[in-house]
Amino acid sequence: MRKKLSLGMVAVWLVSSMAIFFLQETETSKAIPAFARKYRMSCTTCHAPYPKLKAYGDDFAGNGFVLEDEEAPRYFVETGDEKLDLIREFPIAVRMEGFLKYQSETNKDVDFSTPYNIKLLSGGSLTDHFAYYFYFYFYERGEVAGVEDAYVMFNNLFNSELDIYFGQFQISDPLFKRELRLTYEDYPVYTFMVGESDIRLAYDRGFMITYGFETGTDLIAEVVNGNGLEEADEDRVFDNDKYKVFAGRISQDIGEYFRIGAFGLWGKEGMGETNEAYYFGPDASFAYGPVELNLQYLERRDSNPFFAVDEPDDNIESRGALIEGIYLPDGEFSEWYAVGMFNWIESDFRDLNYRTLSGHVGHVFRSNIRFFVEYTYDIEHEENRAVVGFVTAF
Repeated sequence: MRKKLSLGMVAVWLVSSMAIFFLQETETSKAIPAFARKYRMSCTTCHAPYPKLKAYGDDFAGNGFVLEDEEAPRYFVETGDEKLDLIREFPIAVRMEGFLKYQSETNKDVDFSTPYNIKLLSGGSLTDHFAYYFYFYFYERGEVAGVEDAYVMFNNLFNSELDIYFGQFQISDPLFKRELRLTYEDYPVYTFMVGESDIRLAYDRGFMITYGFETGTDLIAEVVNGNGLEEADEDRVFDNDKYKVFAGRISQDIGEYFRIGAFGLWGKEGMGETNEAYYFGPDASFAYGPVELNLQYLERRDSNPFFAVDEPDDNIESRGALIEGIYLPDGEFSEWYAVGMFNWIESDFRDLNYRTLSGHVGHVFRSNIRFFVEYTYDIEHEENRAVVGFVTAF
């Protein structure tokens, strides 16, 4: 039965309306998180709005967190050792998020989810063609979560567009980066898990190789353990079996506004009984003027996700899609923006079925402070969620 808006949900929307009215009278100014402090420039150089990356910010990250056209003033300490590049000031930034949330399926009315996340981030160039990046979760949903993204990077090897990442990252990063989304609603097409399988497109340990051609073609290959960020066992081994997971992607720019890509993954897992899983599917992005559209479709097949002695005769089939539209009325200089999103998952395991529609409106209060209002309708279960939130980095 469809649930009506409760008094708690009305309260959320009243608070959000007051917040939006107040924010409308403010101006944006320049911010100074870690990389902005290093180069003494605004966060808007790379983000629009934070944390969404512009093309310039994407190039900056792919270049080992170095701006090719800008020298960082006195970045390394003069030690007299020609073989030592020592960062003068260790780059540190903090990201903090908080929400006021109503979710009808919980029957708990309004929840003060603040703080929701607090991250300590650091990254930068350690020497020519070698960089690092990591963040530590001080606080995630009430717990100390530890390290998620953490890798070293060899960039522009052999004076080419060849980059190698080694460490912890999300398998889906070459597609659409979950950490850089603007919405509270996630990208579940990358995170759902089938049966007892550990394989999914979220965090894992391994390496990633990327290469870009002048034709606008990008090639990416990944090899990971395939069991997420599990703790090391008594033998100090992180992988829980002898198999690895292999993934690859090819993408092509078509003109100035359109990009298409194709992704595939194959993995095997298990110590006794085994499961083989693979993904395949296309993705696309279109950006013209104030509008950006991101599309993702993935099929998944599992041979034996419950590791049964008698393997099923047929593969377990799952599929999912993401449609995300972003509207920036003044382009990268927009103080207001809007996001519409549709998430869909359908599986032979019906508990995985997921369909939501989300609408999100945000305001850039400062270049590193963003407020938003978001509403999500769960089509599958006829439930409602309303969120008022802030995201800041400093």
